Amino acid sequence: MSYLEPLAYPEPRYHGAEGEVNAVFRPADAPPDLSSPGGTTHYLATNESTGGEFGLYKVELAARSAGAKPHFHRAMSESFYVLSGELELYNGEKWVTGRAGDFLYVPVGGLHGFKNATDEPMTMLMLFSPGAPREEYFERVAEMSQRGGEELKRFRHRHDSYFVEDFEPGTGGGGAA
Repeated sequence: MSYLEPLAYPEPRYHGAEGEVNAVFRPADAPPDLSSPGGTTHYLATNESTGGEFGLYKVELAARSAGAKPHFHRAMSESFYVLSGELELYNGEKWVTGRAGDFLYVPVGGLHGFKNATDEPMTMLMLFSPGAPREEYFERVAEMSQRGGEELKRFRHRHDSYFVEDFEPGTGGGGAA
């Protein structure tokens, strides 16, 4: 079979002739990298491990977990794939219920948010592209939310997270992230 139109693949970045042994395997029973009362996070593929190509995280949210209020990113897209349970997803216009197998892609600049509004835990994959050093954000967001105000807003901006509440008059940028 021949194809008439050329395909637009990215420029090659590997120029070797025979390939390399460089794959990274993470077994399913690996412990989470981060645990908190709100859930756990598994760092499947970080900015560092992918050379900045993407970041992939498995997130398990406890029942009634606040997640993240509406916000956007200026440097990266974010995607959500629900593995189990239910997740309320803000798609920029309204909250929709995501269930196992549902997917939400949020382009750069797209308003979005998420929360577990049920009495059951849920699990999802979160994909950031290109990759960004999100680990510090995940590890410190609860602490910084407790501090609130301008300190929380600076922390969010350091991590390319621009929350709607930070732009609303009289809010001071506090509240859960």
